[in-house]
Amino acid sequence: MQTTMTFSSIVALLGAMIILAAVPSPSVFAVVARTISSGFTHGFVTVVGILIGDFVFIILAIYGLSAIAQTLDSLFVVVKYLGSAYLIWLGIQLWRAKSKVVEVEGIRESSWLSNFLSGLFITLGDQKALLFYLGFFPAFIELKNVSVLDTCIIMAIATIAVGGVKLSYAYMADKARLIFQSSRAKKIINIIAGTVMIGTGFVLLIKT
Repeated sequence: MQTTMTFSSIVALLGAMIILAAVPSPSVFAVVARTISSGFTHGFVTVVGILIGDFVFIILAIYGLSAIAQTLDSLFVVVKYLGSAYLIWLGIQLWRAKSKVVEVEGIRESSWLSNFLSGLFITLGDQKALLFYLGFFPAFIELKNVSVLDTCIIMAIATIAVGGVKLSYAYMADKARLIFQSSRAKKIINIIAGTVMIGTGFVLLIKT
């Protein structure tokens, strides 16, 4: 099994995806909010959800399934609304959470599953991501001759670029979170994180 990608195209694609992943977006805000609210591990799980959604779109784009994706436009709409409602609900739960003095390491307001679904919904709810990949990849790879190895390389690049950048945001958010340990500060954190989650939900809702 051979790859049609050159070393220069791999490096160029990696650099481009790192830059694009660093741009503030709903997924970045979600990762930061989940990390501030519940810690780095929860932010990490959110990033995993984002990556899984990206993998789905990457596979669809690489293997030319845009026509099928367009026939599933109604499904994208349903996912977008479900994702928006879910994120808004999570934000409201953070607003309503009772604050108390706890060790920072012990804060766990949300489950790993809810964090994973947050990241997944944010990605799958944005059908423009698929169109982006369809227009983006031809600059780096010949889609007509793409191999399974090419697909694996691109997914590895996405993991390093998107995952690495998002985890960097989570790490910085987690370090900032260590400053807040009082009950009052914890309440402020919940309000801020909840507001970010609700705002992200509305952004996803109105995004067309």
